[in-house]
Amino acid sequence: MAEIKSTLDMVMERAARMAAASDDTPDDDDLLKTGMRLAAEFLSGRTSDLAIVLKEQSPSQQSAIRKGMLETLLRNVTLPRDESLKTTGSLALRGIISLGGSSPLAGICTELQQILEQYNNHKEQTIQQLDNAIRAQLEQQMAKRGGQPSKTPINPAMHPQYKEEVARMLSDLNGQYNQALDQRKDMIRQYMAQPA
Repeated sequence: MAEIKSTLDMVMERAARMAAASDDTPDDDDLLKTGMRLAAEFLSGRTSDLAIVLKEQSPSQQSAIRKGMLETLLRNVTLPRDESLKTTGSLALRGIISLGGSSPLAGICTELQQILEQYNNHKEQTIQQLDNAIRAQLEQQMAKRGGQPSKTPINPAMHPQYKEEVARMLSDLNGQYNQALDQRKDMIRQYMAQPA
């Protein structure tokens, strides 16, 4: 019986050592969250170079932290619906290049930047084309009724279906651009998943 008790004591001591060791080393979720926090600090301007911040971390933890940083940065590369999103997206791309430090990655980020810049131009062109089409349609309807051309300019936004049509066109446009963004983001994830 004394033999069993000593074996049980040994097992308990070993379990206690394992528990203590696991408390000292953070799991991957904690490291991912650390990476996300560090990337958020970069995006808010509290740090200036993610590569340096990453090198300051423990070598055994860098891979998971880098992954967390990357996910936060990629999440902030979105369609620039306003100026702050545009600025944040550009900064996130600079952070990705800093983490990757490679010309293939820089090329993908350049493509992403071009997509983001083209989006607003394409969006404005789409709305302008819709405005022109509705304006022409309303002018034709007035001419068919034999009415005199109005001295006040026709406002296409007053058309009953204008908002619906703009929403549909922008939804299609956003879908196309988001698909292009997602493809490039997947390429970045694949590249960054390769051993450094």
